[in-house]
Amino acid sequence: MNYPMIRYILFQVMRIEGILMLLPCAVSVFYGDGEGLTYAIIASILIIAGFIGCKFVPKNQTIYVKEGFAATGFTWILMSIVGCLPFVFSGEIPSFTDALFETVSGFTTTGASILSNVEGLSHTALFWRSFTHWIGGMGVLVFLLAIIPMSGGSNINLMKAESPGPSVGKLVPRIRRTAFILYAIYLVMTIIETIFLLCGGLNLFDSLCIAFGTAGTGGFAVRNDSFMSYGPAIRWIVSVFMLLFAVNFNAYYYVLLKEIKKAITMEEVRTFFLIVLAAIAVVFVSILDMYANAFDALTDAVFQIGTVVSTTGFGSADFDLWPTAAKFTLCFMMFMGACAGSTGGGIKVSRMVLLFKTIRQELASMIHPKMVRRITLDKRVVDDEVIRSTNAFLATYAGIFLISMFLVSFNGYDLTTTFTSVLATLNNIGPGLALVGPTCNYGFFSVFSKYVLIFDMLAGRLELFPILIIFNPSIYKK
Repeated sequence: MNYPMIRYILFQVMRIEGILMLLPCAVSVFYGDGEGLTYAIIASILIIAGFIGCKFVPKNQTIYVKEGFAATGFTWILMSIVGCLPFVFSGEIPSFTDALFETVSGFTTTGASILSNVEGLSHTALFWRSFTHWIGGMGVLVFLLAIIPMSGGSNINLMKAESPGPSVGKLVPRIRRTAFILYAIYLVMTIIETIFLLCGGLNLFDSLCIAFGTAGTGGFAVRNDSFMSYGPAIRWIVSVFMLLFAVNFNAYYYVLLKEIKKAITMEEVRTFFLIVLAAIAVVFVSILDMYANAFDALTDAVFQIGTVVSTTGFGSADFDLWPTAAKFTLCFMMFMGACAGSTGGGIKVSRMVLLFKTIRQELASMIHPKMVRRITLDKRVVDDEVIRSTNAFLATYAGIFLISMFLVSFNGYDLTTTFTSVLATLNNIGPGLALVGPTCNYGFFSVFSKYVLIFDMLAGRLELFPILIIFNPSIYKK
């Protein structure tokens, strides 16, 4: 284990988080809410500690897979602990456990909240809370790779550990250039959405916070009722951008290269939109009788499918009151999630496609034992290593899901609450059903259950293994 390199990465992350924490200070100065001093002190400590720690540059900067996974796991834990301190010391969320839950939910873009009165927070806290979504959406290590030159030639192992999906490749030969392109696309799309929201009649603060939540597919809102009090225009704007941020960012890179055909024929993207359209149709038909007109029903159907499949977690309606068919469709979309290489969570569409093709291949081999047939994606043969890792992911996912449900069940709440609380946190969605529905929060869970759900949020955002590996004693052996 290359410990000096891991320490170096952690100090770099501390410095970056400290610099980013200065933005809420500017918000505090603008609104005069007096909360900026706490953020400024913590930010200063982080920046100073980061600069001092980064003076000791390791001679060996090689990052193997285990270093990449361990560094990623420790980074997100450190980032969450440090990020929750302003909430604690400002007194806006005085409980460390609750503040950590809220911050982990922010960075992992889950959007599950312990707060019952969001509007009671200061502008500074609301901004930092939403900004954690934007930081965590693309990933802090991807940002690190984009702005800081790191030698060693194996930095892609950091991106593999942090980026969602069964496999990660380079868009261009240099990994730093790849990270820069991803963040440039991310930033530009965020700015475009902010402009649309401003044109829709929102003020700059609300537009930025909503854009941060949409871009990171997070779900923290600035109103207690999330999106229920916004008009149809705002809902449609956010719906479109939630779906756009749920798409594999490789598609946008192809668009930049003017390879439009290659972008729209990506099998995962095509499958994603076909499933989304089918789900919208099912929900629309199911809830049509509950609305005064078809347009309102369609607006909420599109919004809720968009927010669930992208794992954003905004709420425009109390879907816990919807018919069973609509709720089942939403739960399926929660499991599936967004595309690989997007800012969304869930199992990922590409894994679902590979799972379906693996089952089909096994059935075909039973009928024709001598037939040789390889699994393909986008007309390219999928390596056996990818199939193996996909199967391992699904098995591990099922194990974590069941164990988490068992542990949370000791709270004594109903099965729907227990099931969907784990489903919503492990898939980084936010709201579930029953007691954790879109009009509720997670504040009533015990401290133990909150830490179980915190683990689920981190595991879900980091594709399970970077968090699990830090609990494996063998990685610490030289």
